[in-house]
Amino acid sequence: MREAQLGVGAVAQRLGVAPSTLRTWDRRYGIGPSGRSAGGHRRYTPADVARLETMQRQILTGVPPQEAARVALEAPPGEPPRPRAHGAGGNRVPLKADHDEAQATEVRGLARAAMALDAAATAETVRNALRRDGVVRAWDDLIAPVLIGIGRKHAASGECVEVEHLLSTVVLGCLAETPPARPLNTRPVLLACAPEEQHSLPVHALAAALAEAGAETLTLGARVPPPALAAAVRRTGPRAVFLWSQTPATGDPAWLTGLPSSRPPYRIVTGGPGWHRDHLPPHTAQVATLPEAVTELTRFAPL
Repeated sequence: MREAQLGVGAVAQRLGVAPSTLRTWDRRYGIGPSGRSAGGHRRYTPADVARLETMQRQILTGVPPQEAARVALEAPPGEPPRPRAHGAGGNRVPLKADHDEAQATEVRGLARAAMALDAAATAETVRNALRRDGVVRAWDDLIAPVLIGIGRKHAASGECVEVEHLLSTVVLGCLAETPPARPLNTRPVLLACAPEEQHSLPVHALAAALAEAGAETLTLGARVPPPALAAAVRRTGPRAVFLWSQTPATGDPAWLTGLPSSRPPYRIVTGGPGWHRDHLPPHTAQVATLPEAVTELTRFAPL
């Protein structure tokens, strides 16, 4: 029996929550480990884990943690019933199946943590990936797949706005912790969203990736009016200007021709699926991925 018992770290990894969350559930709701190791340390038995899985499924359907714990503690002992094919309570995030097993496990864990609104576990998973893999790989292999899955779920059901907001806020905070390399450029790269575009997280991801690559940036964020961007161009003399459009409603590029010129000249680079690409000015570079954007904005020598 002892061989089947697990410590808090192993159970947290299995459920996709932070160890601190399990300790909180134990302290507040009395749903904790009931076993003991040979050395007297508390361990989770299979029945304990089954109760935690029941509690987590309840939380994912919107039940408050206190009520979810009560349901789990009152459930008959033994393995919980298998969730329905579409996910427990219909709350499984639709994720693409193009990862290896290790990546898929991490992606599922982040999705579970976000759906449970577990900010600590979400931050821990994102932070570990950023430190281990760097911004570009962590974004492409972990963060973006979960964001896309949550976006699909919202489009299908109208739900999960709070999940997207929590995940975006946590990711933004983790990106801000990325240690920058020593800047190589004397003229900054301006990063901004198109007018009325509110989806600014990809811009902040690019800023962190460029900082990691040794490029100094100035991030203006969401909904930057053309006059404000023009003023920033005149005051900073940028090396390049990157502009993001997430939705077609913000993708009309007609205003780009009104941006001021400067000496030495700068490059305009656009990213995001919202742009009306057939109407972009001919001198505008287009990028489709984060690695392409980093390459495009750091390929000039000297910076």
